[in-house]
Amino acid sequence: MAWLTRFLTAVVFLAIGVVFSPETFGSNSKTFNAPKLSMYLKLAHLLSYSTAWGASLWVTFIGGIIMFKNLPRHQFGNLQSKMFPAYFSMVGICCATSVAAFAYLHPWKSAETSERYQLGFLISAFAFNLANLFVFTPMTIELMKQRHKVERESNIGEEVGWSKNVEVAKVNPKLAAMNKKFGMIHGLSSLANILAFGSLAMHSWYLAGKLNL
Repeated sequence: MAWLTRFLTAVVFLAIGVVFSPETFGSNSKTFNAPKLSMYLKLAHLLSYSTAWGASLWVTFIGGIIMFKNLPRHQFGNLQSKMFPAYFSMVGICCATSVAAFAYLHPWKSAETSERYQLGFLISAFAFNLANLFVFTPMTIELMKQRHKVERESNIGEEVGWSKNVEVAKVNPKLAAMNKKFGMIHGLSSLANILAFGSLAMHSWYLAGKLNL
């Protein structure tokens, strides 16, 4: 239950921040003013976006690479097959929340051109994550399981890295064909993930321009 404790701790800190924010409890006001809906929507957008951005950055460029370089390949693949559905689900939910909040705060008819572009970037990130969640990831996991079976028949897969797979594939046409098919689907999944990350990156530039430090 350690995860629940950490989650509740984060919620408590968030609640404290909301209660004592200037918009909620102004230092120059003698009365308690209820926060506006727009403030809650801005908070929802910011938290959802930052969660999606941080998770994408970690999984794409740090966590996955570290695991691949230090775990036996089959163990790494099995871990990824459990992690990626959860990862794309979480990022997808965060993107959907950001899209809804941003669209409400910036109605299309009255929105500026830059705001319409930003809504497009957020929708793109959401769409690419949905593609990974419902199309590419299930296909990749299924192909991975099939390839693991072939590799076990050749007594490989418990090593770290691709070296033994490459050597065996040279004399095993079945494994070579599976490598090619897996590489294609996995490549499409990686491309969708990078495009989603890029869309979120474009929105970070927009948000940075709104800061008044």
